[in-house]
Amino acid sequence: MTDKLKKYETIGCCGIDCGLCPRFHTKGESGCPGCGGLNFKDKHPSCGFLTCCVIKNELEVCSDCNDYLCKRFDSEKSGYDSFVTHKKVFANLDYIKANGIENFINNQNVRIDILNYLLTNFDDGRSKNFYCISCALLPNNKLQEVSSFTKTLNDKIETKEKCIRIKNSLTEIADSLEIDLKLNKKK
Repeated sequence: MTDKLKKYETIGCCGIDCGLCPRFHTKGESGCPGCGGLNFKDKHPSCGFLTCCVIKNELEVCSDCNDYLCKRFDSEKSGYDSFVTHKKVFANLDYIKANGIENFINNQNVRIDILNYLLTNFDDGRSKNFYCISCALLPNNKLQEVSSFTKTLNDKIETKEKCIRIKNSLTEIADSLEIDLKLNKKK
């Protein structure tokens, strides 16, 4: 199956911020088109969320379903992450339920734009995951502050030093908001 299955591939039907995932921003074979994007089923043929939500019920996200929060979300309640943060799954879906998917996508696009800006201009080859997690977890206004901060960095400073300063800025903001910018992996 190669067809696009969803209108918005940047939000997983399960609530994951696909547009802020490192694999969404990876070129080549390991790249992911986002939830229900072109050729998604070729890469993720066994996604139960997609099968139930999109294919079976013809919905965009699980919070559109009358059975939302079904037992399929039991694993999400564990609080563990995979290669992408799951910390905002419920907040994302609840926001969509209360405010509509278009409002969510508009807000998410601000974060995706900031992430693309950081990846294009300040990726030292080791910062993609950190930038993705930061853009997924921090509020838009704080990300915009960091984006403004990057414009004050002197062009004579090496990319590596700029990355350090940007990471420090993101970490300070996260700490002040008591947000952990690390994946919560099972031990």
